Amino acid sequence: MRILNVTESYAPFYEFGGPPAKVEALSRGLVDRGNQVTVVTADWGVKKRIAGTPQERGLQRSSFGWAVTEHGVVTIYLQTWLQYRATSWNPAIGKFLKAQLNTFDVAHIFGLYDLLGPAVAKACKKQRVPYVVEPIGMFVPIVRNVFLKRLYHSVYGKEMLEGAARVIATSEQEMRELTEGGIPREKIELRRNGVMKPDFVPERGTFRRAGGITNDALVVLFLGRMSEKKSPELLLKSFAALPGELRQKAMLVYAGPDEQGMEGRLKNAAKELGISERVRFVGPIFGEKKWAAYRDADVFVLPSQNENFGNTAAEAAVTGTPVIVTENCGIAPLLKEAGIIIRHDEKELTQALKTLLGDRTLREQVSAKAIESTSQIGWKDPVEMMEILYRKLAENK
Repeated sequence: MRILNVTESYAPFYEFGGPPAKVEALSRGLVDRGNQVTVVTADWGVKKRIAGTPQERGLQRSSFGWAVTEHGVVTIYLQTWLQYRATSWNPAIGKFLKAQLNTFDVAHIFGLYDLLGPAVAKACKKQRVPYVVEPIGMFVPIVRNVFLKRLYHSVYGKEMLEGAARVIATSEQEMRELTEGGIPREKIELRRNGVMKPDFVPERGTFRRAGGITNDALVVLFLGRMSEKKSPELLLKSFAALPGELRQKAMLVYAGPDEQGMEGRLKNAAKELGISERVRFVGPIFGEKKWAAYRDADVFVLPSQNENFGNTAAEAAVTGTPVIVTENCGIAPLLKEAGIIIRHDEKELTQALKTLLGDRTLREQVSAKAIESTSQIGWKDPVEMMEILYRKLAENK
């Protein structure tokens, strides 16, 4: 089959969070099963980003922008004329759709609140190419520019979702949000995300040595975009509320890109709480550095207000790190044995931190369960499910 994946952000721009890694995993998995996959995305500076890397050898100029073929996946980085935060205007999308859309059997649009998805959806309806939409947790506007997001739904989102052959939910929680928002249940496909442990995980101590963190420190790790939705401030307050002796042994590490000045607010709050010396900010980390951080953490925390899945928590658990996640995370039901599931509540988070940080034996027990419980959460089943769905839609168009 010929499959078109459409996403505002894609590898190597992992600073945009989970979507680039998700689309990459699905695309590669589909190629491994004998399909032809093309990814169309915005160019956030790919030429500069991969300069000096092996990927640079495969970089070619096309009439739509830069093109790269890696692991059998053809990626078109459309020329970007204007951009606002994580949204861009890419005029070449029209030229691409006119020239190539009719060569695809199906299209898969990832995400909302951008201009690529609606353009592809409109062209798909005109050319009778079936498409699916995967909101990736964006369907319900929760934080940041709520008015603009609602405006987007009224102008673009509603029409794009109504025209979709299927809408993909990655958890029971997201499926409820979609049905409550008016998407017919029979139109929704429930497909979890996957997580893949890399072939090589750095030895324990690698991340600590690089950051000057002692081996006896109890590391609490937050890894992801420092956005209001993920509640890094809640974690800071809960950490500050730990008993003094335990807090002096612990180190809270924030790893991830800043969003709307959150890092500055956290630093000011840490100073006011008198815990600045126990809090570190290491910025965005990817690849081996990311896995080294998971490996060296004693506890990983994902305190989100809402999360359609929560891949970072699964990645941490895969390495054997106990996790604390809110019940608002779609992945929570899959991680019951890998740590502690809590409400989005400061006191509950403080107690969960106290429980895990204060008991080494318990952490070791949870670590073993974490590895065992996540051993089956790979990408094999999600990829196979998507292939079956694509084939069904293509045959019925």
